[in-house]
Amino acid sequence: MEELHKKWEVYSPATGKKIAELDETPLESIPQLYIKSRQAFLNWSKLPIAERLNYLKRLRLLMVEKMDELAETISKDTGKVKIEALVADIMPTIDAIKHIEKHAAKALSRQKASTPLMLIGKKSYIEYMPRGTVLVISPWNYPFQLAMVPILNALIGGNTVISKPSEVTPLVGISMDDLFQEAGFPEGVIQFAHGGKELGAALTEQKPDYIFFTGSVRTGKIIGEVAAKQLIPTTLELGGKDPMIVFGDANLERAVNGALWGAFTNSGQVCMSVERVYVERTVYKEFLSLLKEKTTALRQGTQLTDDVGSMTFPAQLDIVADHLDDALNKGAIMESGSIPHDWKKGSTYFIPPTILSNVDHSMKIMNEETFGPVLPVVPFDSEEEAVRLANDSQYGLNSSVWSMDEEKANRVARQLVTGAVTINDVLITVANHGLPFGGAKQSGIGRYHGEQGMRIFCHEKAIMQDKGKKNSEIQWYPYEGKYPRFLSLFQHYFSAKTNWIKFGREYMELLKISKEKRKK
Repeated sequence: MEELHKKWEVYSPATGKKIAELDETPLESIPQLYIKSRQAFLNWSKLPIAERLNYLKRLRLLMVEKMDELAETISKDTGKVKIEALVADIMPTIDAIKHIEKHAAKALSRQKASTPLMLIGKKSYIEYMPRGTVLVISPWNYPFQLAMVPILNALIGGNTVISKPSEVTPLVGISMDDLFQEAGFPEGVIQFAHGGKELGAALTEQKPDYIFFTGSVRTGKIIGEVAAKQLIPTTLELGGKDPMIVFGDANLERAVNGALWGAFTNSGQVCMSVERVYVERTVYKEFLSLLKEKTTALRQGTQLTDDVGSMTFPAQLDIVADHLDDALNKGAIMESGSIPHDWKKGSTYFIPPTILSNVDHSMKIMNEETFGPVLPVVPFDSEEEAVRLANDSQYGLNSSVWSMDEEKANRVARQLVTGAVTINDVLITVANHGLPFGGAKQSGIGRYHGEQGMRIFCHEKAIMQDKGKKNSEIQWYPYEGKYPRFLSLFQHYFSAKTNWIKFGREYMELLKISKEKRKK
């Protein structure tokens, strides 16, 4: 008899070797996951923040202890070189926990709010109430960081979490599951569901209290539609087509090095990758020549001495090939790399870092997310043209401006319709947990990281408090005799110059009227 749940074979995209055999989470088990999560929420949500922080600290120290082991797992599962697993997946996650440890108590405690004069005698506060069960659906390009950071922020807010890691990198999902268990988190507080799209859809349909999704625009829209029908709040962290603007007065070698790393780190599979470079025409040829020279010097492979790893998801190679073929058929010039027909195909997924010139915005490579190691370079003649070209995109996640003229760089940065801008650097805003992270336009909805990253997983509850000693309020019944007093009170208060004497007089009269008993 055929098994109901077949084994799930996992192969390394960089070596083609089988690295694991796993079991998927059965679809019929999903309702039980939610039952356990909601039961665990009853106790977890009541724990003081200090106690929840103790669990996170234990997790952090465990991650430090297992850092090399984690880097090895991430590298095997994704095909990225090991240093990128360490620097861009593990380190930001550990740093996120440090940030939470430092700021959570203040960020999530009761906040005092101002009380308007009209409500004199009262106190106002904001409290942060956990939402319940949070569903985190994460991608394969940074499978550790992009799952763990929202999970951690949701947990510290008092929520319980069900995480659905990418089926493309399942070993990382198993590793995260093991870490939380070894760190001693209470049963049901954090659960992992391992599987593909059907599993993700089933998890979404179970009506979680919040959905945090990182992935493609297409899938994000589907999740957003499902969530909207149930009024489930969401954060959608989606794709990008990030522009880099290089002015003639920039440190050219630094700009080239930044473009090189920004475009090819993780083999270009970064939502914030540099996917378009606009270079001022006066230095365009020099920039392109230096970029070609440095690109051809990159080493590609799986060793610690290599710079660029493999692609992770085989279907992504087809998208990159389609974008390249479209550009070349429309007149683009390949300055480095090779045409898709010449790629070494088989059980591994390597694409040589590729530079294109003679490109324009009619090509897919300039307006669709490529998510691969391809960098088109375009000259521009004026600041206005550079801004127009950079903003000519359905995406708006990140961007960068390169210039030694600080005033000009900041002026241009203010005009770019993106969630983040770096000046004379690339990608690094995501590594600063004190800054919000998110996109404009089709790049997503919502922000996380920083205090905001903890608070999005909480309901903001407004609280106003009165000592309760007075028997009535001036705006309560009865209304008899109050209208002319309120009219005069408001006119004296909101006029160009507040008349405090008359304001006080009218207020005292209203208090007096409120204390009087209405004659029958």
